[in-house]
Amino acid sequence: MIISEFSIIDRYFSTQGLNRLDVSLGIGDDCALLLPPSGKEMVVTIDTLVADIHFFSTTEPRNIGYKALAVNLSDLAAMGATPAWFTLALTLPSISEEWLERFSSGLFDLANLYGIQLVGGDTTHGSTIIITVQAHGFVPMGQALRRDSAKLGDVIYVTGTLGDAGLGLSAAYGRIVVPTEHCLYIEKRLERPEPRIAQGLDLLGVASAAIDLSDGLAQDLNHIIKRSRVGAFLDVDLLPLSPALTDSMDRDTALITALTSGDDYELCFTAPLEGIVKIEDMADTWNCHCTRIGTITSGSGLKLVRADGSTFHLEHLGYDHFCE
Repeated sequence: MIISEFSIIDRYFSTQGLNRLDVSLGIGDDCALLLPPSGKEMVVTIDTLVADIHFFSTTEPRNIGYKALAVNLSDLAAMGATPAWFTLALTLPSISEEWLERFSSGLFDLANLYGIQLVGGDTTHGSTIIITVQAHGFVPMGQALRRDSAKLGDVIYVTGTLGDAGLGLSAAYGRIVVPTEHCLYIEKRLERPEPRIAQGLDLLGVASAAIDLSDGLAQDLNHIIKRSRVGAFLDVDLLPLSPALTDSMDRDTALITALTSGDDYELCFTAPLEGIVKIEDMADTWNCHCTRIGTITSGSGLKLVRADGSTFHLEHLGYDHFCE
């Protein structure tokens, strides 16, 4: 039996089970009707994932669905936003009901965890799988974490550990052999990143600037310093590295991977010196590490050094869609 576009929507995407009070009309009409709360700014982000560019087409569909939403939630986290709604545009070369069942299951597992409701979207036929998610959230008026607010003397932090997704990708391509005891860990870090929503909310009013790490720490931190018109000093020997990374490669290669590989979806943020105690107290309650790695300086550009003061050199900063 041939399944229609409308049957796909009804069967796999209209049955989330979550009905937010700020959704007057969700899936099923030309547009959704939504009720933004008073005194809040709306935060909107959008990401597109293309098969065999952003994920392997052979990836478990539950993980594809999960990650398609996770990368958007990570953007909301970087702004300190509370998730509310999302839309989904899905292009498929053919219809597999088993694939759709698994994909939607992974998508809604994460959506329901964070109370974000699917309110609309589109499905279409195309030559490859393309998934576009637009997510919406709210932040108190004037309090959003931005890239352009880092100040001279601010300290630089990152959450979690860095380079794990890059390690997972290298292992998937057969470029590196990872010890067996770390294989499941790096697969999860690549395919099911954990959005740092709680951390972003805690940082409202405390952090001065923030960004999520989708294209590599060096590249993404460079966005903060360019937008803020400052420089940065980063001690690479302070970078938080997982045992999976350090057991799989030598120290310098691990540092390069941590600095340049994408898909970590951790938060990098800056904060004034007077915020250090509060941040470290909050970090004690988080489900991830929080590590101080550098300082915002005068001038421009990112300076990478070792603990002994020597310069650490990189050939490139990180991932770029049009330079890879």
